[in-house]
Amino acid sequence: MADFLPSRSVLSVCFPNCVLTSNEAEQLRKSKEIDKSISRDKTFVKRLVKILLLGAGESGKSTFLKQMRIIHGQDFDQRAKEEFKATIFSNVIKGVRVLVDAREKLHIPWGEASNQRHGETMMAFDTRSARMANGMVETRVFMQYLPSIRALWADTSIQDAYDRRREFQLVRTHLEKHTHIEACHTHTHTHTHTHTHTQRPNIYN
Repeated sequence: MADFLPSRSVLSVCFPNCVLTSNEAEQLRKSKEIDKSISRDKTFVKRLVKILLLGAGESGKSTFLKQMRIIHGQDFDQRAKEEFKATIFSNVIKGVRVLVDAREKLHIPWGEASNQRHGETMMAFDTRSARMANGMVETRVFMQYLPSIRALWADTSIQDAYDRRREFQLVRTHLEKHTHIEACHTHTHTHTHTHTHTQRPNIYN
């Protein structure tokens, strides 16, 4: 009668799961999970729409992505908000420095002679020093320069330089995006939205 009993090899073909060792069964289970995962990924990739954004530096690629995220209701986490705020601080300082330098090169006299010291303060800011964390200005550092920024922006010479910005290189994102910089004076304030304005910006109201 033993001659009629099927061998293990035959059983493994007809009933593969019944004759597997525990290790073989575990390997089979993992293999099936991997296959299912690959299948799900393929389905996801087929439905995924990819967009390639092309453009020169400072052309608004990152801003576009942030706006899409806001439009579709995806909020930014606290870390991202802090990074945005630090970037705003950095842009404002860079923009003011450019305007102070342009005022001198365009031979525009100070509206208030006392603001020269504020201009010197801003030009003395070392953008490569330890004052900048990962290329961005921290809140405590920005607060040290805020009085000078406000005084300079209120000076007619800086406003005149801004009106003649086509005569020199002033990156749009350095100043035109920011209309509520004064609100950044508190450590708890965070920007969740970035506004773009075509009119002359008010960087301290």
